[in-house]
Amino acid sequence: MASDKRLNDLLKWSIENSDATRDDPSASAAAPNPTQLTPELVAALMGGPSDAELMKAAMDIIAAPASEADLESKLVAFDNFEQLVESLDNANNIADLGLWTPLLEQLGHEEPELRKMAAWCIGTAVQNNEKTQERLYAMGGVKQLVGMATAAAEKEDVKRKAVYALSSACRNYQPAMDACVEELQTGNKVDAADMEAVDVIMNGLREKI
Repeated sequence: MASDKRLNDLLKWSIENSDATRDDPSASAAAPNPTQLTPELVAALMGGPSDAELMKAAMDIIAAPASEADLESKLVAFDNFEQLVESLDNANNIADLGLWTPLLEQLGHEEPELRKMAAWCIGTAVQNNEKTQERLYAMGGVKQLVGMATAAAEKEDVKRKAVYALSSACRNYQPAMDACVEELQTGNKVDAADMEAVDVIMNGLREKI
């Protein structure tokens, strides 16, 4: 678990920086890779927020009315959220925290930058992760992403992030691949485990952008 690793790193840092270690040069020399006091470890030392709390706080800003959070604040929050869901545990936690609905709602936001960031976060969260791929598929996210990737009026950079998200969603997850093919009306079934076949679909989308 990510929390266990953080506690282990915190313990290592505490040992390496104890009075005995600091006063004994040989002890310091014997530790060629001292643990760095990262912001996460500082938060652990100070009893800071958990990743789950940070994810919820970020989504609160992202989903807030424009009168309460400006675009810049929302983009910063989205960037933080994307980094958090790079962790498998955190990506899986999107469902437990009830954050899939507000995240998918951002795909339809009037602001292109927010649509792009939503697609980016989705692509990161579902990459090589069957649990999150299933959740995205179950909530109709694949259909939304295909719509974004093929919309004539959509901005190019938004389309590219939508294709990235689709590529992550469909690889090795057949229901999402089938839904994607159905929406694209290609007529041919594609094996989600056949990376070359998936690439043909995704590259075809990219070429049309």
